Amino acid sequence: MRTWRALTLTCVAATALLAGAASPVAAAPAGAASLTALGKQTLPANDGWAASAPGTTGGSAAAADHVFTVSNRSELVTALGGNNASNDKNSTPKIIYIRGTVDANVDDANHPLTCADYQTGGYTLAGYLAAYDPAVWGRSTEPSGPLEDARAASAALQTLRVRIRVGSNTTIIGLPGARLLGGSLLINKADNVIVRNITFEHAFDCFPQWDPTDGATGAWNSLYDNMSLTGATHVWVDHNTFTDGSHPDSLSPTYFGAEFQQHDGELDITSASDLVTAEWNQFTNHDKTNLFGSSNTAAADVGKLRITVHHNLYANVLQRGPRVRFGQVHVYNNLYLIPGNRGYIYSLGVGVQSQLFAERNFFLLGSGVTADKIIFNWGGTDIHAADNLVNGRPTDLLAAYNAANPSTPIGSNTTWTPTLHTHLDPAWLVPLTVAVGAGAGHLR
Repeated sequence: MRTWRALTLTCVAATALLAGAASPVAAAPAGAASLTALGKQTLPANDGWAASAPGTTGGSAAAADHVFTVSNRSELVTALGGNNASNDKNSTPKIIYIRGTVDANVDDANHPLTCADYQTGGYTLAGYLAAYDPAVWGRSTEPSGPLEDARAASAALQTLRVRIRVGSNTTIIGLPGARLLGGSLLINKADNVIVRNITFEHAFDCFPQWDPTDGATGAWNSLYDNMSLTGATHVWVDHNTFTDGSHPDSLSPTYFGAEFQQHDGELDITSASDLVTAEWNQFTNHDKTNLFGSSNTAAADVGKLRITVHHNLYANVLQRGPRVRFGQVHVYNNLYLIPGNRGYIYSLGVGVQSQLFAERNFFLLGSGVTADKIIFNWGGTDIHAADNLVNGRPTDLLAAYNAANPSTPIGSNTTWTPTLHTHLDPAWLVPLTVAVGAGAGHLR
């Protein structure tokens, strides 16, 4: 039967991914010539929320003198407008091809920078740990004083380097092997942006902040997402790979009983962003993956955060696949390869006033993970979850959650039905299509 053939192929892909492989079934990358032509491509009609009128065309209207090929940070900043501090206000149509690895932690002459190069004001990690050890500082208030000020000032210096600002009417597309290393692409209050075929790797924070009041035991909080949309509209994120690479937080040390977490989200969409389609991406080897919505009280998010998430691969991610507040979010035809007994928390986060519509996804659960863990209640009331497969079998995700969590039940009374979408594949086909088609290097 086709269903079991699909499941078999999924298990093959899962075995490679859960063993730490960077990519599932290999596919020949598109050539540079064809990718150059794709720089002019626009989002197809009806392909998710980003297809809402007038559609998403990126930099397709760019004049010849605003088509660039870049291979380092300085060239990327110049192509985006020339001044990183104000590039998010540059709305001139532009197409930017990335060749090779663009390392964000470099100076203007492309010389590598380390965390020590950003340190200022007397900050050292050893000094910070000594000052804010709970045995010294306590656990009732957040750090303050000279060393916290020095940490914040050091973080600000790193931010000036690694946070790359993108303006409206922009297409950024990777040539074969393109990678943004250590950088955080920020699409802030910009409209009409396309980002495709890039590996986003290891957007690390040299200066995580300790917060003893975060949760029951305190937590380290980092600053940078691989890609962050804040107040952005009409954005198409397609065929990219997001990963911590060889520096997962699981290898980080533990301080004050908490993991020294240096990575934030892989693709976060917040601050009244709207009309986004994220498709055919790989999200791999990460903890907090997709956060949609700024906070439980962000009034500006109401009526926004309309996002489509389809044909993406989530492999070895522990939570937020996605976590949603407020928005009407269509999650369909995604492949989830969930590790067993490795810290998995949930995939679909039902937050305040969220309207998640999750259908025809395929979940392959590792040892010890049960279907009731796929949904988590973050203060929401309803989710539509239908026609999903778990380990190849039809499974009512909501019923599984409610049976295991009778004190925090979730309803099914979502108030909308998605209309902006292309063909909905049956869930059994998802392992075949997504495992061989998602991520950088698989764009046709």
